[in-house]
Amino acid sequence: MRATVRDVAALAGVSPKTVSNVVNGGVVVRPETRSRVEHALAQLDYVPNLSARGLRNGRSGAIALTLPEMASAYSAELAQWFVELARERGWTVQLDQTGSDPAREQELVSRARAHLVDGLVLNPTSLSGSVLASAEGLPPTVVIGEVEPEHVDQVHVDSRAAAEQVTAHLVSLGHRRIAIVGAALAEGATATSELREAGYAAGLAAAGIERDPSLRVPLPAWTTRAAATGFAAWLDAHPLPDAVFAFTDSIAFGVLHVLASRGVRVPEQVSVIGFDDVDGAAYAIPALSTVSFDRRAFATAALDLLTRRIEDREALPETVVIPHRIVSRASTARR
Repeated sequence: MRATVRDVAALAGVSPKTVSNVVNGGVVVRPETRSRVEHALAQLDYVPNLSARGLRNGRSGAIALTLPEMASAYSAELAQWFVELARERGWTVQLDQTGSDPAREQELVSRARAHLVDGLVLNPTSLSGSVLASAEGLPPTVVIGEVEPEHVDQVHVDSRAAAEQVTAHLVSLGHRRIAIVGAALAEGATATSELREAGYAAGLAAAGIERDPSLRVPLPAWTTRAAATGFAAWLDAHPLPDAVFAFTDSIAFGVLHVLASRGVRVPEQVSVIGFDDVDGAAYAIPALSTVSFDRRAFATAALDLLTRRIEDREALPETVVIPHRIVSRASTARR
């Protein structure tokens, strides 16, 4: 038979309430008492009865996290932080990906409305067609990313400001012909791509550099494969730029691959900078300069907002902007 809270309490020599406090979190328990309870939990292989817990407090003990895709290093690192930090709060995390399809967002919202999850962390790529276009009937939800619905809690990095600073940094190194890789195609522009391109344009304008449309390299997807294919095709028809601003590190890896395969020296001939500072960026050849921000702080802020929203559905929406910084490594140099 499955062990109960009373079994654990008897073995640890504490009350059932103390066991519940250790299992559910949120209440301070003395370290020595917590240690005894955790030892008893492990010894009895105790598994919480989430169904019973949900019946008592109206909650499932689970939240859903959805990202446009799960294959990139950035998505994997962000998801890992959400899972680890949610676990500390007594939540399990259901992971899903939308493929930028609003219909799949709607499925997640329906799941939350049916109380299968207590709240949602959504990463929509655009507001058009998104379930976030209206606040009506929306369960506790936090948006991560640059889509900006005024009625929903949100956590994001200031992509526009960061892109403007990247451009200014490259200009300060003596670069003038700066290509951007990851711009949106005519169809399917995302909020992030639009903001990073706007920041790039602002950086050029501030430096008194006229923008050259031919230095814009659009991509159908922000993957290393798509970046390598798209940048190679662009390079076949254009001269080398002074520098490349890749809108993500995954894109930058594709750019570095193409340049290396053609014998182009980085940064002697072309500087390259990315965005996100994924774990592999520091180990690229050469090590990739990039925009860095604290993903633990990002996930913590989102979970803090979600906790508040679950407890108080009427709280005013809040937006948290996570600080960023430019990390200069071997892939950029003065011209």
